[in-house]
Amino acid sequence: MEHFWKHAGWYVMAILLIANAFIYYRVFAEEESKFLIVAFLDIGQGDAIFIESPSGHQVLIDGGPNAKVLQELGKVIPIYDRTIDVLILTNPDQDHFAGFLDVLKNYEIAAVIEPGTVGKSAMYPEFEKMIETESATHVLARRGQVIDLGGGAYLKILFPNRDVSGDTPNDGSIVAELIYGETEIMLTGDATEKVERHLLAINPSDLKSDVLKVGHHGSRTSTSEKFVAAVAPQFAVISDGAGNRYGHPHKEVLDALQKFGVKVFRTDQSGTVILRSNGKSFNLQ
Repeated sequence: MEHFWKHAGWYVMAILLIANAFIYYRVFAEEESKFLIVAFLDIGQGDAIFIESPSGHQVLIDGGPNAKVLQELGKVIPIYDRTIDVLILTNPDQDHFAGFLDVLKNYEIAAVIEPGTVGKSAMYPEFEKMIETESATHVLARRGQVIDLGGGAYLKILFPNRDVSGDTPNDGSIVAELIYGETEIMLTGDATEKVERHLLAINPSDLKSDVLKVGHHGSRTSTSEKFVAAVAPQFAVISDGAGNRYGHPHKEVLDALQKFGVKVFRTDQSGTVILRSNGKSFNLQ
C-alpha cells in the first residue's frame, strides 16, 4: 500500500493520459467519419486505389504489380484492421491484380468485382483460385450496378455494359464513378478511347466529376480531349512509376489536361495522393 501511495501521482497521470487518448480517439473517429477518404497509392507502375467511406466501409480498386501494395495499405489502414469489404479488379493485367495475391493472404475479403475479361498472366489463375478459397462473393461488373459504401457514399458502374470476355483487358476495363454528396471521382482503370467514345455516346453529362483518375497511367491511348471536356475535372490523378519504360504520362495527355486547366497530381512525383471529401468539396490531405 505504501508503494502505491508513493507512486500514486504516476498512476493518476497514466489514467488521465489513457482517458485523454480515449476521448481524443472518439472525437477524432467521429470527425473522420464525416469524410470520404480516397488514397491513390504509390505502388509504382500500376494502379491501386483505397477508399474508405464515411461509415468505415473499405474498398481497394486494383492491387498494383507486386507486394508493395501491403506497405502502402499499412499507411492508411490501422494495423489491427485485417478486413477489406470489396476488391475491384478493373482489368486482369498484372500491374492491376498481382498485388491482390498478397492482399488476399493478409486480409479477409468479403467481395470481389471483376469485368469478365481474361488475364494472360501466368499468375492470373492463382488469383482466381485464391478468390474461391476466400469464399468471397464474386461479381461481374455491369453498367447500372450501384455499390453502397455507407454514409451516403456509393460507386456507380458505368462500364462494361455487356459481356467483355472476348475483349482486350483495356477495352473491357471497368469504369466507375465514386459519389459522395455533391462530389464525384471518375475512375477509369485502363479504359481506352474506344470506351470513352462509348460513354460519350450514351450521356456526356453523366460523366461530369470533380476528379479524374487518368486512364492507363497517362497513356495516349486514353484521356481524349472530348472525354476530359465532358468530365470537366478540377483535379486529375495519374498513377505511374518513376522512370517507367512506357514514358507515361504521355505529353498528349498532359497537354489535354492543361488545356482545360486541370490540376494534375502524379504518384511518381508526389507519392501516395490522398483526397478527402466532406460531401461538398475535395481537399488534399
